[in-house]
Formats: sequence, C-alpha cells, structure tokens
Amino acid sequence: MNSPIMIACAHGTSNTQGAAEVNALRAAIAELRPGLDVREAYVDVQQPDLVDVVAALPEGQAAVVVPLLLSVGYHVKVDIARAVKSRPGSAAAAPLGPDQRLAALLDQRLREAGTTDNDVIVLAAAGSSNPNAAVSVEELLGQLRALRSNRMVAAYGASAQPSVPDAVAMLREELAGGAGAGESAGAVDVGGRVVIASYLLAPGFFHDQLAKAGADVVTRPLLPSPTLAEIALDRYDAAVAAMDGTPAEAPVAAPAEAPEKAPADAQQGGFFKALQRFVTKYFPR
Repeated sequence: MNSPIMIACAHGTSNTQGAAEVNALRAAIAELRPGLDVREAYVDVQQPDLVDVVAALPEGQAAVVVPLLLSVGYHVKVDIARAVKSRPGSAAAAPLGPDQRLAALLDQRLREAGTTDNDVIVLAAAGSSNPNAAVSVEELLGQLRALRSNRMVAAYGASAQPSVPDAVAMLREELAGGAGAGESAGAVDVGGRVVIASYLLAPGFFHDQLAKAGADVVTRPLLPSPTLAEIALDRYDAAVAAMDGTPAEAPVAAPAEAPEKAPADAQQGGFFKALQRFVTKYFPR
C-alpha cells in the first residue's frame, strides 16, 4: 500500500524570502523521505488553498495534513480540522511545536546572536486567539529555560498578551531598576541587554514587527534548519500510525477484563453444586 500523501500546510506569507524558506522546508522533507508525495498548501495569503488541495486528492488515496505551524491555534483547530473532516481518509498531524528540538534550535539562535547570561530574553511567538497556543508557547519556554539561565518571558505578536513591545518595555524597566538603585544599595550594572528570540518559522510580517519592538537584539527565525524537516516527518509518522490503528500516540485500550474460562471439570462441578442446592431447597428430605 502506498504511503499517505503528506500535505505540508503553511500559514502563507507575502515575504519572498519567507516563502522560499518554507518551500525549501518541503524540499528537505521530501529529500529525507524519498518516494513520499509531499504537497504544498496554505491556510492564508498564498495559493494553493488547503481546501482546494484536499478536494483535488486522488480518490481513495489517504492523506495527512502536517501543519508547518509552531503551535495549536485557530488554523489548526478550525481551518485544518475542517479541511480534513471534509474528506474521508484524511487526517491531521500535530503542529511542529512545542518540541525539545525547537528549544535547542532557539538556544542555537541565541548563541549565534551573542546572547550572554546577563541578557534578558523575550520569546516572541505569533500569537493566537486560541488559548491552547499560549499553553504550547509556555511549554516551549519551559524547555528553553532548561537550557539557559537567563530571565525569560513569552510574548506575542497578536491576539494574546503580553505583546512583544510590552514585554520588551517591562524587561527594560527591570534592567534599569536594578542598575539605578545605586552602589550603596548593593545594585550592580551587569550590562544586560533585551534580546528577542524569534519563535517564528521564517521572515514575514510578524518577524518584521520584532525589529520595531525596542529590543537590543532580535534573533533569526528558525528556518533554515534540518530540524524542522525531521520534526515534520515525526508528526506525519505519528498521524499515519494513528490512522492504521497502531499504538503510536497511546496504546490501544485493552478490552474490559473478562473472567478466564474455567476448565470443563470445574464448570461441571459448578453445575452439579447448583443442582444440589436447587434440590435441597425445593425437595427437602
């Protein structure tokens, strides 16, 4: 049986560099898995639209939509879920994040930007009206905290609080307050900076806004990196296993416990005992 088609579905962007890097991600996925049919789709801005891609799938061919998105949000819960529901034999994989490998990649981006232990960090995500997206970002923040000792907060480009500029201003005020307390009060100016860790896939509208948020440093987005292709394939494999009914995400629940079948002689013994009780009760001597 052929492997299900992978529909690698991105948000979409009008930024030419961002679009090229997402296309390169799809190419990297196909290179890691020769023979896998990897198709392009978007939920906004670009074409082809996900709904049209799903509708045009060959009849009888299974497909998995892999969100090239970093957290659960409206596009995953509504757009992708609706498209998958419209066609039997289709399934949706989990988004790329959170994942320990993404935290390691963010740590790499911070090191590339020259971040020191004295700096404070804003983990900047796109944001979503779906509260589960913020939960995913906070989980990723926890994974990043396990790798670095810096003071860190999560912030969002839209639809959630705090906004990235507000988080930058808050941390800037913390740095100024620590340095301005005076040497007599025991405060020391450690020379820390405010660094934005871009928790975004590629250049585009949201990443452009980070440069306007007032931080000293903004890291590069996550792409390009082979890590994203590896995670996308892991999400695809998990979804395929779930479609096949194999225990990839969780073991299949065992049937309710049933009593073991008693040996024949034990069953016969039980029958004669029951018969004896019946005779004794209704035909006493």
